[in-house]
Amino acid sequence: MEGILPLWKERGMTSHDCVFKLRKILKTKKIGHTGTLDPDVDGVLPICVGKATKVVEYMMETGKGYIGEITLGYSTTTEDRSGEIVEQVKVERIPTLEAVDAAMKEMEGKITQVPPMYSAVKVNGRKLYEYARAGETVERPVRIADIKSFKRTSDILVDEEQGTVSWKFEVACGKGTYVRTLAVDLGAKMGYPAHMSDLTRILSGTFKASDCLTLAQVAEKMEQQEIEEALFPLEFGLKELASFDIDEVLLDKVKNGSVLPLDTVPKELSMPVVFTYLQKAVSIYAIHPQKKDFLNPSKFYGIIYRGVFTL
Repeated sequence: MEGILPLWKERGMTSHDCVFKLRKILKTKKIGHTGTLDPDVDGVLPICVGKATKVVEYMMETGKGYIGEITLGYSTTTEDRSGEIVEQVKVERIPTLEAVDAAMKEMEGKITQVPPMYSAVKVNGRKLYEYARAGETVERPVRIADIKSFKRTSDILVDEEQGTVSWKFEVACGKGTYVRTLAVDLGAKMGYPAHMSDLTRILSGTFKASDCLTLAQVAEKMEQQEIEEALFPLEFGLKELASFDIDEVLLDKVKNGSVLPLDTVPKELSMPVVFTYLQKAVSIYAIHPQKKDFLNPSKFYGIIYRGVFTL
């Protein structure tokens, strides 16, 4: 069994929980997910099975899309609704729609983020959430996030009893973006503590919500022996990379892991590049680390889907 399974991760479980359950359902150990979703977040979680696990790293580099809710009025330890309240300030003046839209627009493009303490980012060999759970503090690295669009999608909801205001949003962003932090930073820009009060991932690379199956649906397809129909070829996980179709002569060189001249591929292609033969991915090449005029097979050399060649 091999291919990519777009899973709809339900709330209340970790991404690792999903992998653990799928290993039992699919009766195979070679499974990997393509980007962690917090337990409180549901949505698109592409799962790689069999040889498709060789594209996990590339799929983790792809863009993501989310819908969710931001609440002004209090911040939490985890930057979402599951954490303990850190700061609470009643929202006395309700922001206008124009003010919200303008503040969100200012956060589009390349921005800096400081990862939440409750995150898996490593500092000195330990994950930040390990420091947080131990009650320790540590200097967190500043990261660059690419926010392609950040839009309000609802009117503002006022909760007079709680002293909060909330609104729905949609965001398209690059890899490694912390949407929780985006909500907190937006609140700071508007002068209030804030947190992300809801989140759903609706897009991961080329996979969208309508492509997904729940764990229960996956189990049902296994029982009905229809699971192969639900798997996408691993090429779907490489769609955001440049590709170059090769002939039999070049295929022989690629099979042997040969270093190739840079001009083997058109110069306008970005790196890394997927070499395909008969529309199937056979290898991924990148600029040689020492010889800049040559291409070198990446560590994922030998990516194959159903019978081009076998290593």
